[in-house]
Amino acid sequence: KLIQHLVVPQFWSRFTQPSGKELPRASFVQFHNAVKELYEQFAFFRRQLKRLERVCPAKEVPFVKRKLPSEVFVFCNHLHTTLHAQLPPDFNDIVYRFYAIAFRVFIYSHLQDGDEYMEVAETNRCLACSMTSGDCQCQAIADAFTSTNRYLSMMGILDEISGHTLNQLIQERIDAKVNETKENYATSHMEPLEQWLNTVVMQWLTRIYNKGSLQIKPEHHGLQRNIAKMQSKLLFYTYDKYANMIVDQFFQIIINFPLSQSAVDDLKLCLSKINLNRCFVTTIRDMLCERLLHPGVDTPDILTGYVAALKTLAHFDPSTVLLRSITKPIKEYLRGRGETVRCVVTSFTGDGTSDLAEELAKGETVKPKTPSNDKLDDPDWRSWQPDPVNMAPAALKFISSNKRADIISMVVDIYGSKEIFVNEYRNLLAERLLSQVELSIEKEVKHLELLKSRFGESLLHSCEVMLKDITESKRINAHILSPDSSVGDLVVPSQVSALIVSSQFWPTFRKETMELPESIKAMFEKYTKAYESYKVNRTLQWTPLNGKVTIELEHNGKVQEMQVTPAQAAIIIHFSEQPQWELDCLSQKMNMPPIVLRKRIVFWQSQGLIRETKENVFVLIDKSAESETSSDAIQPQPNDVCEEEEAESAMESASDQREEELQVFWSYIEAMLTNLDSLPLDRIHQMLKMFASQVDFTQDELKHILQRKVREHKLVYAGGVYQLPKS
Repeated sequence: KLIQHLVVPQFWSRFTQPSGKELPRASFVQFHNAVKELYEQFAFFRRQLKRLERVCPAKEVPFVKRKLPSEVFVFCNHLHTTLHAQLPPDFNDIVYRFYAIAFRVFIYSHLQDGDEYMEVAETNRCLACSMTSGDCQCQAIADAFTSTNRYLSMMGILDEISGHTLNQLIQERIDAKVNETKENYATSHMEPLEQWLNTVVMQWLTRIYNKGSLQIKPEHHGLQRNIAKMQSKLLFYTYDKYANMIVDQFFQIIINFPLSQSAVDDLKLCLSKINLNRCFVTTIRDMLCERLLHPGVDTPDILTGYVAALKTLAHFDPSTVLLRSITKPIKEYLRGRGETVRCVVTSFTGDGTSDLAEELAKGETVKPKTPSNDKLDDPDWRSWQPDPVNMAPAALKFISSNKRADIISMVVDIYGSKEIFVNEYRNLLAERLLSQVELSIEKEVKHLELLKSRFGESLLHSCEVMLKDITESKRINAHILSPDSSVGDLVVPSQVSALIVSSQFWPTFRKETMELPESIKAMFEKYTKAYESYKVNRTLQWTPLNGKVTIELEHNGKVQEMQVTPAQAAIIIHFSEQPQWELDCLSQKMNMPPIVLRKRIVFWQSQGLIRETKENVFVLIDKSAESETSSDAIQPQPNDVCEEEEAESAMESASDQREEELQVFWSYIEAMLTNLDSLPLDRIHQMLKMFASQVDFTQDELKHILQRKVREHKLVYAGGVYQLPKS
């Protein structure tokens, strides 16, 4: 009755809510005094129980009346339950402030490591207790804190009163410590965090549970186990918090790799302690999809992010199991973008530095280790670890071979075929060689050698022939244009320099036509005759739309030298001979479709030399016309518009060439559908593979061709099957 109606209500009545500036300090003193008073009451009852035991020993009390297992146990249990039954709602806040002040004082007084508490601005105040230097209360707070915990421990209610609050306070301190490492990728923080936890936090907890002492007596096995259990729990909490913080900013870590390699190593260590692999894969995959896979991001940027993710995750997981799972959506998305192949090839061999170019330059430099003898001669034998039991055999084989993840192969694997990349490289190489005025192939030879080491010589044989054509063309030009090489009275003009290519090794040129002006055609004929006399039984077939022309323009008293395409040069030559042309007449003269010709005339309109007086009639601008016409009518158009119009490739794209190759199967498809009436896509693909096993094509490529035939009304697609239209 005394405990229930007097002691416990009196204890809880001490916890009134302080107010004003003295709130933390008042709460500390309030809690200490209340616990001290409760302990005095507790000690008084314990003395009475001991006196009762001497007056009335337990063995003399009848078993029915005896309190089991002892009077002291029943008393302590009654005290604990009564305290919890009357717990005030704001008690945890008071306990939290008590331990927060004590932790702050412990940091400054014992470890002199108070960087996280530098918010006190006054220099004449103690940073721990916020009192003036002369009235510092740190020692009194430390003594009161130690005695309070001793009282709670002796009453057996330390965990019940303080356990939850201590756990909350320490987790908040761990969170704050981990957040200090945010966006600092270049340094490893795992070891400092573990050291801080094992020294600062665990020393403080040891003092709390060991009555103010850091040394636990050997006979206190239960206390040692409890401290070790708390240390393990807090360590795992630190791993989890730090790992989640790294995962949340993993996109920035990927972009900054290898500068952020320390953060990746820390995450790898954390995930080896806690099982977050599945969560990690899902989170990073969603993060990359959100940041990269939407129409607002250019393909080169997606490719850069993809390669950076490959490099980062390959360092994180050498087996590439997690890597392939995380990057699978990016790979599928890039496969659906038409310009991906060209972006990849440009990254391989572009003028600027890129991750792919660096990976290509590295080559296969890492070789597998030779198997060692049975003797323990490996210097790292102490750190040997067995293979993980939950990993696929292919991944285990990859790890045992000690290879590094091949970034180039993974990028090429977007399309699953080296041939597509090699064909696109051949097109890109042809465009670069055709766009050069002064042919220089040293850089291209270097790129070709790197690609040959990666893709093999057989696939790149055509490219090798193309570069040899460049060298051979220089030699042939030098011979034909030399003064001693004239054939009879025929003198080849030095203004012509030809690039002579082997047509069967170069990519297919675009199927466009153009009739050259007579003066230019005569120069080409002279060059052809000189070549025929030099190379017996061979002749030249000119592609007049390809190449570069350097022309000198004299217009309105101004002389200007320009470098243009052959089509642009032919247009301006015709206007120099006749100042006004109708679009259809000039189109017939040049053997060029009117719509294509109009696009190419735009270049000279932008230069202010040609203008359209009325629909489809173009005239050469002279001084008189310029004075009669407003400045707006002859204002040049932006150059970038014209450059965009003229940026068309002279070569067919790899996809166009591929489609032409597969068009040869159309006769087979028609015959199959004539005999079998209707077939699904997979059945058509299987039957074609039987007829054309030497040509490798995917089901998606076949579907693209069939859908095109449907649009041309040559096929009908209904109910999942294709059939010929009924005549």
